[in-house]
Formats: sequence, structure tokens, C-alpha cells
Amino acid sequence: MVGYDPRADGRNVSNLEVAVAGSVSGLVTRVLISPLDVIKIRFQLQIERLSRSDPNAKYHGILQAGRQILQEEGPTAFWKGHIPAQLLSIGYGAVQFLSFEVLTELVHRASVRDARDFSVHFVCGGLSACVATLAVHPVDVLRTRFAAQGEPRVYKTLRNAVVTMYRTEGPLVFYKGLNPTLIAIFPYAGFQFSFYSSLKHAYEWAMPAEGKKNGNFKNLLCGSGAGVISKTLTYPLDLFKKRLQVGGFEQARAAFGQVRSYKGLLDCARQVLREEGARGCFKGLAPSLLKAALSTGFVFFWYELFCSLFHHMKKADS
Repeated sequence: MVGYDPRADGRNVSNLEVAVAGSVSGLVTRVLISPLDVIKIRFQLQIERLSRSDPNAKYHGILQAGRQILQEEGPTAFWKGHIPAQLLSIGYGAVQFLSFEVLTELVHRASVRDARDFSVHFVCGGLSACVATLAVHPVDVLRTRFAAQGEPRVYKTLRNAVVTMYRTEGPLVFYKGLNPTLIAIFPYAGFQFSFYSSLKHAYEWAMPAEGKKNGNFKNLLCGSGAGVISKTLTYPLDLFKKRLQVGGFEQARAAFGQVRSYKGLLDCARQVLREEGARGCFKGLAPSLLKAALSTGFVFFWYELFCSLFHHMKKADS
């Protein structure tokens, strides 16, 4: 069970083990979904329409983008920025799951509401994601810069990127896009946790008794569903965040087509709507939904699996 469950008296997983399970789930998931993440970021940053009918569009489909990136930049391009992405996943997973566990337990002990309610999971999930975001946002900016750059590379190494960005753009560069990130991550993570719990209850209600035995499949399926629903509901804010994070980085984007400068979240939203239409707010949705289904499914799957392993190891030792 993700979050504090007063009924699960036998599950004695410590906060440290919760953090470790969250970190490992993030690490494994990141390795598997990195190629989709790179394609999604390229789509989000492209000003031109994602269509074959636009002669200036560099990318217009998932398979076409994958082939072109492979041809022009080689297979390692799909793991561009993988080191900062892994630091992001490990740190974010640990802080988020630990915060969620602590917050849901606080709600239960305060006797405010049932810790398993949809609304409690939504609020606690959103708050835990905001805490995790504040902790790892600089790494997210680095990851986006690495994934967005073409050839020749502007940043050769992680250390080179940190030093160059600090010298040329100042310390606040590492918190570019923070406002839309926090605005987007609260409902996104809130929906993830609350829909995951609700979908698990629906699965247990709908499935026959013999189908309930495979808990791992249930966690994977319900996590994937929660990821797709959450991403669809909050996607435009994710696109605005990515556009803002590459501000001041226009020279490295020239090979991919047009570039734009934005003064803030509202200006970014206005320009996207004016120049690219409402559909522009959903550029990259297809790879993003595929990524969300896989990443959220795998994160909850691995998290529940490792928590279960820790629990069984303790039982074996006692």
C-alpha cells in the first residue's frame, strides 16, 4: 500500500526503507523510459507544427523522431542528460514517497479525515511532490538542457553545464520554470496518488477472486492508468515549464527550428495559444502519455515490490 494505511498493522516498513524504495523505483524507471522522455522534450520545444504538412517541422511523429535522432546523433542521444536525470529520479522518488508516507500518517493521527480518502491522497500527493520538486528542481533544469541540445553540444559535461550556466545566467537559472512546475506538479502528483488508490479499489471490486492474486500486475496496471489520466489533465503546464526552462539557451536550439523568448508563465501561454493554437499546448502528448503510462506504472510497481521485500526480510529475521 502506498501511503499510511491504519489497517496494515503488520507492515512495519521504516521511513528509511520507504525512501530507499522510492529511490530505486525512480532509478530503474528512468533507465527504461529515457528515450521517450528525450523525444517528448524535443516535441514540446518545437515551435513548428508536429505534422508532415509543415516543411519546416523537424519532427512530426514518434517513430520518425526516433529514427532521425538515431541517425543524426547516435543511440546515446536517447540518454542525453541521463546522469542529471538519474539524480533527479533518485532524489525525487525518495523525497516524494517519504513525504507522502509522513503526511498521510499525520492526517490519520490528527483524526481529520480517513487517510485513504481520494481527497487526502490528492492533497498529500500534491504537497509531497512540491517538496520533492523544490529539492531537485536544479537537476531538472540541467536534465532539460542536456536533452534539448543538439550537435555540436553546448555543454560537454555536467560540471561544465553547472559552471557555464551559473556564470552566464546567474544562480536563479537553476530555478527557471519553477512556478509552472509547482503549479503543474501539485495536481499531477495529486491525481497520480489518488487515482492509483481509486483504480486499485476498482480493480479489486471488478476482478474475480482468482484474478486478485497477482498483486504486481494490479500495481503496474493501476499505476499506468493513473499516469495517463494525470498527465492528460495537466499536460499544458508541463509544456510551458519546458519552454521556460530553455530560456537563454536559444543558440543550442537553432538547429531544431524556430526559437522564442518568454517573459513568464502567462506570456508563454499567450504566445503558444496565439502562434500555435490550442493544439500547440498538447505538442508531444502522445510520447508523453506513453511515457506517463510506463513511468508511473513502473514507479508504483517497483515501489510496492521493494516495500514488500523489506517487509518480508524483516519477518524472516524475526
